[in-house]
Amino acid sequence: MQPSTTSQIATKTVFPILFTISFTHLLNDLVQAVLPAVYPLIKTNFRLSFTQIGLITLTVQTTASLLQPFVGIYADKSPKPYFLVLSMVFVLSGVAFVAFAPSYLTILIAVCFLGIGSAIFHPEASRVAYMAAGDRRGLAQSIFQLGGNTGSAIGPLLAALIVMPYGQYNLIWFSIAAILGLVILIQIGNWYKNHLNLKARLPVQATAIVDKPALSSKRVGFSVFILLMLIFSKYVYLASMTSYFTFYLIDKFHVSVEYSQIHLFIFLAAVAIGTVLGGGLGDKYGRKYVIWISILGAAPFTLMLPYADLFWTGILSVLIGVIISSAFSAILVYAQELMPGKIGLVSGLFFGFAFGMGGLGSALLGKLADQTSINYVFVVCSFLPLIGIITGLLPNIESKKVKLKQV
Repeated sequence: MQPSTTSQIATKTVFPILFTISFTHLLNDLVQAVLPAVYPLIKTNFRLSFTQIGLITLTVQTTASLLQPFVGIYADKSPKPYFLVLSMVFVLSGVAFVAFAPSYLTILIAVCFLGIGSAIFHPEASRVAYMAAGDRRGLAQSIFQLGGNTGSAIGPLLAALIVMPYGQYNLIWFSIAAILGLVILIQIGNWYKNHLNLKARLPVQATAIVDKPALSSKRVGFSVFILLMLIFSKYVYLASMTSYFTFYLIDKFHVSVEYSQIHLFIFLAAVAIGTVLGGGLGDKYGRKYVIWISILGAAPFTLMLPYADLFWTGILSVLIGVIISSAFSAILVYAQELMPGKIGLVSGLFFGFAFGMGGLGSALLGKLADQTSINYVFVVCSFLPLIGIITGLLPNIESKKVKLKQV
């Protein structure tokens, strides 16, 4: 095989792999999303407070967030094609233990397995998406994220149908999704291994970094800090929706648990749609502008949400979901382009920080809800998207790369 042909194969966008890894993301996040969807059932079964519910989310998200950067760093230095299979083993164990947990403490231990599975899966699966992306990185991350967001949307709906009417032990049915993911990830591991072998045969110039932005390490560090603050804004707000939106609807509008979960499903479906839009728009118009519009653009709607009736609450939740979700793919690819060659570190750091902020936010918001009210939680969180104004401090790295290539 000629070097040019080999290089073309290595850099081509591999859509079958992108859609396959996206599907495994769907399966992983579907299982993960079932947990908050059955919080009303768990709260009743174990007579928990909102603070204790928040601690469940904090436990799983903190486990995931602390481990992910280390998984990413380790895999950057020593790629492990079958690490993804191990991640699904932990997810399978976690959902089985939660299904038959006899106590609150057992649930906390069980969700640690879900957190470990997530910590291994996300940075490595994001690396696979990056390897299969070719020159369409934003689109590739959007396809990958679409799977996760779709799983997160389907999870609560399936929980309403399978778990809520029949009891906590019916969570065991979701082990089927984990087993299916495990089988598929073995095949992904085979492609991952072959890709590494192919890359090793490429000439040095074919794998050299050609799009490193001309920024000082201090400027790169400051830009990463800005991106993390935007992640904080986005994921604490999303934590209020994923963990407490059902409680908010039940408390304010006196709807049934099943009806509230349908509203949560609609919101999460809107998040999935926004994810797809964000990556493609970032490739076409620039990631910085997509990030800016996505975070700050959601603010008018989040500010109106606590004062809306049930009909407009549904409309506003869809608008918020579409707009605010379009940022993550753009943020992740922007960060990967800030620090090329450190895909695992970047993916682990940003996924980990996102999960950590979601978990911490959920715990703090649960405490706030116990001390005040669920409605007050949504009033406080409505101001978070205003943090998006700091996006203006990010450098325009797309234009810098164009200038470098012209030299």
